[in-house]
Amino acid sequence: MPADAAPHQISGWRRLALSPLGLLVRLWGRTLRFEIDAEERAVFETRDCPVAFVLWHNRLFLVAEWHRRYRGGRPVYCLVSASRDGAWLAAFFSLLGMRAVRGSSSQGGREAATALVGVLRAGHDVGITPDGPRGPCYDFKPGALIVARQSRAPMLLLGGAFASAWRLGSWDRFYLPLPFSRVRVRCVRAIAGPRDDRAAAAAAIGARLSELNPD
Repeated sequence: MPADAAPHQISGWRRLALSPLGLLVRLWGRTLRFEIDAEERAVFETRDCPVAFVLWHNRLFLVAEWHRRYRGGRPVYCLVSASRDGAWLAAFFSLLGMRAVRGSSSQGGREAATALVGVLRAGHDVGITPDGPRGPCYDFKPGALIVARQSRAPMLLLGGAFASAWRLGSWDRFYLPLPFSRVRVRCVRAIAGPRDDRAAAAAAIGARLSELNPD
């Protein structure tokens, strides 16, 4: 991104207009009944080091509530576009207790990866959707591996299976769990080996992530 191309921001009445939606999503998330095995919950809750959450784009609705319940007290950062649309998303994330790293995974991807590595090295968690922001759905791009290798942070592969949910008509068939419904949560720790073949490692981790997220 050119030095003079600062990320777009929103404030004032525009930010205020998002507040009711943010409150709705926070309350909605609190109604969900998460079910998780004790061992995997212990992995989720271990805070001895910052981690990179890795999840499919269509499970993004769950991130803020997952983090609140299992990782409370440690900030989580997500990559958000520097565009005007991204400014709205960054403001919305802030209402849910998440923070934004502004950049693009498709343009200037190296800068975005460097920014996420810096966040991890500063002691904060990050969230990565390896098939985002435009897909194809369930296509594991190598960005998560690059960030994990350079920061030497473990990845937490996250899964969510919904008892009841709406699916949107977006490219990823985004999941919206029904209020008060059950969600089966999975959490597996993975390490990106520095000598692993990148393509093979991405394929293997992508396959593992799909196992944790049955459709």
